[in-house]
Formats: sequence, structure tokens, C-alpha cells
Amino acid sequence: MAGGVAGEVFVEAGRTARTVGRALWRGLPTILVGLAVLATFLSVVGFAGAVADDVAISRNRATATAEVLEGSTFARTLVRFPVPDGQLLVPERGVYYPRGLEPGTTVLVEYDRADPDLVRVAGRTALSGLPLTIGFVALAWAVFGGAAVLVRRRRQAAHHE
Repeated sequence: MAGGVAGEVFVEAGRTARTVGRALWRGLPTILVGLAVLATFLSVVGFAGAVADDVAISRNRATATAEVLEGSTFARTLVRFPVPDGQLLVPERGVYYPRGLEPGTTVLVEYDRADPDLVRVAGRTALSGLPLTIGFVALAWAVFGGAAVLVRRRRQAAHHE
């Protein structure tokens, strides 16, 4: 009898999985477009955050010569620079807009006196990252939007056969 109950549970789980699978398949184009919209939204929020950081740095700007440190990754480039009290700072999040920096080199940086962890390469702003942001959004729409269009076309072709 216990085997019969377990069997019924598996049969019901299978039905539920098929129902969920069908619903996901029906909504796949919408889900794909939703992923493209999400990527766009996150990119806009990221760009707005970069602009806000730039504004904070520009309001209370100080400059320093920083050394680019080893241990940098794609996600962050570490730098070390002195502040007026003589302390050497290594911002945890690294420097903003680090394109082209190599460990061991020096670079002029701008930072917020009130929050020295907000530091960017001098002369670079959020606009420096805009082409990459636009490229990411375009890629998201090409992949997810293209896949949504493909799924819809295949469904229409199958429906007309």
C-alpha cells in the first residue's frame, strides 16, 4: 500500500511538472523579453550610480598620484594613494574607470575628500563606461529579444501547418 501512495505522489509530481513546463513554454517569449528589460534596467541603474559617484567626487574633489597594485581583477583594479594626513589608502572597491591600467604603474586619481573610497582615474567619468553599457544592453536585446522573436516565429509556422 505504501508503494501505491508513493506512486501516486510521483504521478502527481509529473503532472505538476508538465503543467509548469507548458506554462513556461507558453510564456517563453515574454520571459525572454523580460530578461532583456531586466538587463536594461540594471544597466541604467548602474550608470545612474556611476553618475551619482562622479557628482560626489566632483563636489569635494581632491587629487593624488596612485600606484596600481597587483591582485587586480576584471571586477576591480586596486590602487594605493596618499591622503593629506599622510595615510596610504587602498579603496576596497578599487578605482572607477580603470581601463588600460597596469600593475606597477602610477596614475593620477580624483577622490571624494569626505569618502576617499570613492576614487576614479582623473579625467574619466561615467561617460567613459557608457559605450560598454550600451554594448551590454544591445547584446542583451540581441540575444533575448532575438530568441523571443525566433520562438514566436516557430510557433506561428507550426500553427499554420
